[in-house]
Amino acid sequence: MMPDQPIVFVVDDDLSVREALCSLLESVGLRVAAFGSAQEFLSAEKPDAPACLILDLNLPGTNGLELQKELAAQAAPPIVFITGHGDIPSTVQAMKAGAIEFLSKPFREQDLLQAIEAALALDRIARTERSELEQLQKQYNLLTPREREVLPFVVAGFANKQTAGDLGTSEVTIGVHRGQIMRKMGARSLAELVRMADRLRIQAPGLPK
Repeated sequence: MMPDQPIVFVVDDDLSVREALCSLLESVGLRVAAFGSAQEFLSAEKPDAPACLILDLNLPGTNGLELQKELAAQAAPPIVFITGHGDIPSTVQAMKAGAIEFLSKPFREQDLLQAIEAALALDRIARTERSELEQLQKQYNLLTPREREVLPFVVAGFANKQTAGDLGTSEVTIGVHRGQIMRKMGARSLAELVRMADRLRIQAPGLPK
């Protein structure tokens, strides 16, 4: 089994539901891990792989909506809610908080599988974006404090002469810093450096942070 093979987490307090879902998901080649409560899910070690969470709305202790809220601050997988006691306010709350789907029991297997497919696709994109941002941050961390001062001027389009005047150094020195910034950030053009800075939320000179 590949370590990055997608995994589906199932959190439902009904053993028969967990077993049925595990059987269904495994029959279509999906890796699955099932839990009887939010606490079990939170305490479990999870593989570094694309994932989605099938989450029952009504759980003992921490319920589904409370778990969704707790996971919001983390790099958590997309959520597909399932419930036998759904109501419109709960559905609205779950969807507004980013749930992929809200299915009422009994639901069609195809509807669940389609929701899982969409959730896994979203998680793959999110994981890629997080990985790219982490790499950008590593490259940014290679810059010296002075280079980090110069970078906002570069991406804002300031000429070396103007940057030198604002920072109290020479135009030649700014040119050197500019070259070092491009090299360390791995930017092949100014446009690419601008996009990198935007993703890192680097503020232009003179703008409030």
